[in-house]
Amino acid sequence: MTQPIVEPAPNDPKKQEINPLLKLALELGPLMVFFFANMRGDWIVRTFPILEPVGDPIFLATFLFMIATAISLSVSWALLRTLPMMPLVSGVVVLVFGALTLYLQDEIFIKMKPTIVNGLFAAVLLGGLFFGKSLLGYVFEAAFKLDAEGWRKLTLRWGLFFIFLAILNEVVWRMFSTDFWVAFKVWGTMPITIAFTLAQMPLIMRHSLEEPEKKQPAE
Repeated sequence: MTQPIVEPAPNDPKKQEINPLLKLALELGPLMVFFFANMRGDWIVRTFPILEPVGDPIFLATFLFMIATAISLSVSWALLRTLPMMPLVSGVVVLVFGALTLYLQDEIFIKMKPTIVNGLFAAVLLGGLFFGKSLLGYVFEAAFKLDAEGWRKLTLRWGLFFIFLAILNEVVWRMFSTDFWVAFKVWGTMPITIAFTLAQMPLIMRHSLEEPEKKQPAE
């Protein structure tokens, strides 16, 4: 049977797990590259003059963001021979909107990327609920084992949270400077997301399923 390109569905016995710290590095690494390149763009160009034609720091950051995203997905593929669902969706949007940003030399496209990604995730999660599917397991099933009601409630909350993030991104990039927007992606969005995640722990605890105890082999 041909190996699927995208990661198997939650609870699929064929699904391989990756070290949580490595997974975090692969998902956050490209974002940190984007932040650093925008902040130290002039220094990067002086150190690597070949990058000067790329343009201003925001365009250099976009270029390196695209490369880092491609590397992250390539490492995931090399390790697991599958691609994680949500980073894949985000990566496709990064590459498409990044290419438009560089080609047209218009930073609006990369600024709209979080709006598109978060809106898409919200549509997928809430749309799945509409059809009776709790799709959040693609993200959290390795960490939590919840009953059906728990997954439904958690999926609904995350769907609404993604809508909030999409609206928040639109407000920030339209009302503040590019440097503020880039910094907010790292130092604003991430803490908000972590705080929201921690706020879901009471729900997770209420609906957690106990792992069955493994039987001891007979002596």
